[in-house]
Amino acid sequence: MLLRRATPADLPTIGEITVTAYADFTLGPEDPYVARLRDAAARHAEAELWVAEDDRTLLGSVTWCPAGSVWREISEPDEGEFRMLSVAPEARGRGVGEALARHCVDLSRAAGDRAMVLSSLAEMANAHRLYARLGFTRLPERDWSPMPGVELIAFGLRFT
Repeated sequence: MLLRRATPADLPTIGEITVTAYADFTLGPEDPYVARLRDAAARHAEAELWVAEDDRTLLGSVTWCPAGSVWREISEPDEGEFRMLSVAPEARGRGVGEALARHCVDLSRAAGDRAMVLSSLAEMANAHRLYARLGFTRLPERDWSPMPGVELIAFGLRFT
């Protein structure tokens, strides 16, 4: 498996993988968040969009939000953050999500951050198990709601 920065040619596929990965957590095709999930071009332009691929097949992606990125939601200036971790259904169980999440941790460490934080829907139990394996813990004091009816829970990993 190769991890690399996304290219413009990757963006339509990344958008569709992300929409598919989050389908169980949206209100369906008319949910306004689906358009945001599909908009890989914005993430590519305003953050760092990374992909995992194998034999030139895209397996998943993640948006790493460096300092100054408009995609940061809960991070403080000395913390890293990632968003929209997604894995294609046919690639699940192959370590793709873990590889992408670890890569974001490595990017933040290299940037001099002291910690990594992220937000997640409470229903995303598989993601929460991954975060726990990586050493993330719940940060209930940083839970928040971006809009009525959407409650996000926070996780963090302090670097040693």
